[in-house]
Amino acid sequence: MEKLEGIIFDLDGVITDTAEFHYLAWKKLADKFGIEIDRDFNETLKGVSRTDSLERILAYGGRSADFDAKEKAEMAEWKNDVYKEMIEAIQPSDILPGIESFLKELKEAGIRTAIASASKNAEMILCSLGIRDQFDYVVDAAKITKSKPDPEVFLKALELLGLSAEVCIGVEDAASGVDAIKDAKMRAVGIGSIDILGRADLVLASTADLQLEQLRNIGN
Repeated sequence: MEKLEGIIFDLDGVITDTAEFHYLAWKKLADKFGIEIDRDFNETLKGVSRTDSLERILAYGGRSADFDAKEKAEMAEWKNDVYKEMIEAIQPSDILPGIESFLKELKEAGIRTAIASASKNAEMILCSLGIRDQFDYVVDAAKITKSKPDPEVFLKALELLGLSAEVCIGVEDAASGVDAIKDAKMRAVGIGSIDILGRADLVLASTADLQLEQLRNIGN
């Protein structure tokens, strides 16, 4: 690429892994209403907003029409309260491999950074991890109206950074997130399996494999 000026990260599965906590909290909610979900189904919720995740669970259980908007809002809030209780113990040791050193490398290189996550708890999680100061901006998920794979959250991150898509890279672990990055006209780095993240410009098996020079050479 011509010049790398910014990197926009997803949070869950890229900076830290709270996917298990999300799954357990959603499962508790689903169990309350007689809906059985498993970890495979939970994979379909990665990168999806809380509201849309709830709608997917209710549709999966054939109960979409059983609740009004107020009841659904209360259900989503209940799930979030359970989730927040679970992540209270999150700490710097929960940062995924290689991320701390990679963020320091980006700072030293003058590359700007942002978080583009569907999580409304992103600020709290980053503070608990002790790395909030490593990011120039955290997109406020409460102001995002469309879930990934819609590119809205990444477009907002670009706007906050004041950078064009051509000089930025997005880092994601979910197919919907990679789609969002690509539809925002950015280059994408996927963390995980190439079978799932095949649309990414570069797929790495682990966050430990993130290297600035390699990212700079994407598309060259």
